[in-house]
Amino acid sequence: MRATLGRGGDASLSHVARILYIGGTGVISAACVARSVAIGHDVTVLNRGSASRELPDGVREIVADVRDPASVRAALGGDEFDVVADFVAFVPAHVQSDLDLFDGRVGQYVYISSASAYEKPPKLLPITESTPLRNPFWQYSRDKIACEDLLVGAFRDRGFPVTIVRPSHTYDDTKIPTLGRWTDIARMRAGRPVVVHGDGTTQWTITHADDFAVGFAGLLANPAAIGEAFTITGTHAPTWDQIYRWLADAAGVPDPVLVHVSSEAIAAFDPELGPGLIGDKANSVVFDTSKLTRLVPEFRTTITFDEGARRILSWYDAHPEAQKQGDRDDALFDRIVAYAQAAGA
Repeated sequence: MRATLGRGGDASLSHVARILYIGGTGVISAACVARSVAIGHDVTVLNRGSASRELPDGVREIVADVRDPASVRAALGGDEFDVVADFVAFVPAHVQSDLDLFDGRVGQYVYISSASAYEKPPKLLPITESTPLRNPFWQYSRDKIACEDLLVGAFRDRGFPVTIVRPSHTYDDTKIPTLGRWTDIARMRAGRPVVVHGDGTTQWTITHADDFAVGFAGLLANPAAIGEAFTITGTHAPTWDQIYRWLADAAGVPDPVLVHVSSEAIAAFDPELGPGLIGDKANSVVFDTSKLTRLVPEFRTTITFDEGARRILSWYDAHPEAQKQGDRDDALFDRIVAYAQAAGA
């Protein structure tokens, strides 16, 4: 017997739900698919069939282009799902397409927004679900807010059964969370300086995807989650210097050379880095997730980044083909380091 959620949250809930993941092979979504399978749900993944990550045994895969609604409609046929979770909707047009496809045929629609949508810089910490949504620095965040607005309107107007989740910085063994990614590791191992934005003391909540997945899966087919928004982050908020030093330690570099440069100066060297820094990473972010843990009491931080860094380096050292050092990034960091050294002279 599977869970059945009525529109607007009326429900009779048994322990197995029929879940459709749109995406399902990214850093966050792959962990959520695995968790959903592990706790016994009936999982289907819809994507273009080109992802490099393998799906867990027992997952049904549907190949279709989610940007082509006709192909999705044809691929799904008459299937109905208790839960649809879309990990690849970034602008209102994507959400409107989902509304057209699933309104009236799903018990719960879960939208993956972003904690970067919360007011930047934040006036008060910790950030809660009541913190205003406003980010004048990053278009990505403003698009997520617009998507939320569209879904909240659908819930209010006709009871569309939406749940909104807001992750912050979520990583897995394949995801280096620093500006230069593998370039930073290569520079550390070569004894070269690495650029850290700000003065390195900003607190940054960083969450392993396996921990995130516990909170996420606990909201699926949960009638109390309908019409609500939830921050899903851990409680682990090290400084950026700690993050870089844990990576260096895992890489076998006991004394990395960290060069601190303001986010504004980095953005001047590379405008593409500006929005994600000034609109997110330059700010201390600490979250109150008590709203989530009231519904999903098993959710907690089990993997802190000292352990996460060891997992990351272990994975990359076992996959040399993934050790891609960008020439552009390397040259960029050399210019920024030269600027910082000249400014400090």
